[in-house]
Amino acid sequence: MRQGPENKTHRRRNGLLLGGGIVVAGAIAAAVVLWPSGGGEPPRSSVSPSTPLSSSTATYALSRAPRTIPAVREHVPARGPGWRPASGARVVVDSPSLDDEGRLLAGELGMEYGGRTAARDGDMEYGGRTAARDGDVELGLAGSGDQESYTMTVQNGRVRITGPGDAGVFYGTRTLKQEVHGGGTAPEGVVRDAPAKPRRGFMLDMARKFYSAGWIEDRVRELGDLKYNELGLHFSDDQGFRIESGSHPEIVSPQHLSKAEVKRIVDLAASRHITIVPEIDSPGHLGAVIAAHPDLQLRSVSGAAPRGTLDISKPEAAKIVDDLLNEFAGVFPGGYWHLGGDEYQALTVPNPAASFPQLAAAARAKYGASASVADLATGWLNDRADVMRGHGRTMRAWNDGFYRTSVVQPAKDLEVAYWTGKERSARQPAEYLAAGRKVINYNDEFLYYVLGQPHTFVYPTGQRIYEQWNPRMLRGTAEVPAGYDGQILGGVFAVWSDRAAAQTQDQVAAGIRMPLRATVQKLWDPGAPPLSWTEFRQLADRLG
Repeated sequence: MRQGPENKTHRRRNGLLLGGGIVVAGAIAAAVVLWPSGGGEPPRSSVSPSTPLSSSTATYALSRAPRTIPAVREHVPARGPGWRPASGARVVVDSPSLDDEGRLLAGELGMEYGGRTAARDGDMEYGGRTAARDGDVELGLAGSGDQESYTMTVQNGRVRITGPGDAGVFYGTRTLKQEVHGGGTAPEGVVRDAPAKPRRGFMLDMARKFYSAGWIEDRVRELGDLKYNELGLHFSDDQGFRIESGSHPEIVSPQHLSKAEVKRIVDLAASRHITIVPEIDSPGHLGAVIAAHPDLQLRSVSGAAPRGTLDISKPEAAKIVDDLLNEFAGVFPGGYWHLGGDEYQALTVPNPAASFPQLAAAARAKYGASASVADLATGWLNDRADVMRGHGRTMRAWNDGFYRTSVVQPAKDLEVAYWTGKERSARQPAEYLAAGRKVINYNDEFLYYVLGQPHTFVYPTGQRIYEQWNPRMLRGTAEVPAGYDGQILGGVFAVWSDRAAAQTQDQVAAGIRMPLRATVQKLWDPGAPPLSWTEFRQLADRLG
């Protein structure tokens, strides 16, 4: 046990920011914004965050930073009335690639979608394009660097959200949506924002427990509003294979999602700039496959059959898994793939070669006389990586799928999904980092929501994550040295469905609500949160 439109294809765009002009009644402040290429601290400019923008009237109080989840990382205050949707106001865009973002925001705020803008010249129209006018929200592409960064300027009765890529502009619309939630006002001034970590994920074990397509779609909308950008789907395990398969229909569980349902989920996720990260775990956790192919079950010299464990000495075992990898690479077009690799039961016994002589013989035949069963398992993982590399995927595997082997080493491009230190011969996270590995934080001490709380697991609380966890805390409560921070790509909050009946879908959604919000706050900005936990929870309740 580890233990609006909704059909947008995810895009990335590059541009060049020559300068950002912030024009206010009575003054002009010119700012050149330099965005870091890999997240981290938000950009700085010649306009100091502590220097308020001037205004044509002193009757307004100086604005306060917006209250959002995750919190914005920089706000330049100003005096003015702020902005809220008004009758006749529109959302307009300066690029056709932002059409989806514009339509979605307009629908959410009850505004008209005005399409693509022309040069700003009063209200004149040019070939069906119209200039922005008072009350409008303008979305535009500008700048270079972090594609998830954005700038939002509220002034002179308008809102302008710009970023180097579609994703950043989308995140700006999420900030605006939260600010005006329930009739509120977006405060005057300038927000400059960017995530500290590029991978911000939620993972769902839908193999042990069936979750409906509608429930998953609701989570996608929730994740999008919180600026998550990954949804992991663990859809194959001992208890079930939960997506329709054309290559091996015999392995599919009675309760499963159709490919049409999955496509709707994939398209909805893309419209929210969320990448689906599928996982077909192997060579363990394959009970649903083995149930239809019992000849592939691993058996020890005494005849024992560890559950869900493939006999990887058999070529047929590799063929069926590769069939599935190739099939589902077409179902999930995103750039990431999870290979699993954890808890291979043949390597949990004191003497794998004695217990499973067929594996030891296969290792020697393939890799030489000194090769071990661990070498065979590492070779298996590398072979599956070769399959997915052919589909252009960036791959990850569980940390306990990386073995200390003498002959075969795990492929260098495999990212480590670090979840536990409980495995046999457990290694500290720093060992992977010192080897140059990139790591994603799945810390089971804080980020594992395991249904039924088996073993030593307890349901994580948002408060504990918010107050005690940060991305450098990969195992237990200890932080790795700060020098490794750049190798930690982000984190994933995971739901594992070990005791499927322990909670209903609705109970799971309620149980993970605050942990999801706390996790993304610490991935967006790992520093001390600006609000107390009580204030953060009150904000979450207000935003819905």
